[in-house]
Amino acid sequence: MATKQREKSLQTREELMEQAVAVFCRKGFKQATIAEITSEAGYAKGNFYRHWRSKDQIFLDIMEERLRAYRAARGRKLEQAESAEQAVQVILDFLETIIDDTAWSRVVLEFTTHAFGSEELKEQLNRSSYRLNTSLFADLLAPFIADRESTQKLGALITALFEGFLIQQFLETHVLNKRDLREAALILARSFLD
Repeated sequence: MATKQREKSLQTREELMEQAVAVFCRKGFKQATIAEITSEAGYAKGNFYRHWRSKDQIFLDIMEERLRAYRAARGRKLEQAESAEQAVQVILDFLETIIDDTAWSRVVLEFTTHAFGSEELKEQLNRSSYRLNTSLFADLLAPFIADRESTQKLGALITALFEGFLIQQFLETHVLNKRDLREAALILARSFLD
């Protein structure tokens, strides 16, 4: 009996998360409501609160789940990398996958600006489970580069390029494209790898 309840609870959680993604992508983080998410999933609001205490928390769980899937693919490719530059290329492929998921990356950017008002959310977003942070970048390049401080700086700079590119993309400046981002990131990486 307990197993069936757990399975039903997991199914409810998954269905709520699936609808939350749809609502967030359609309306944006700020305009999305818990009532709308639960209604579209066919559940009462109480079901939402059995799993999360806020809209922020469901968003972070979704973000973590999506990044886990992206990272699994990246991890397999990183295992095949034979040099630091090849590893950087794999990381850039990973970032481009996120860029290509336009609706979701737009909501992530909106959520990031939302997090500015909360020390707790800022702290959570700086964890590697939610973004390519400096420690994670250093860990990914550790098999090729021993100088952790340099790889952390490189990670911070590439992350800044990536996030800045997203802002440019959503402002529709049409000045930069993904090729420009990749070329700039590789130039930057090579300056650290030499």
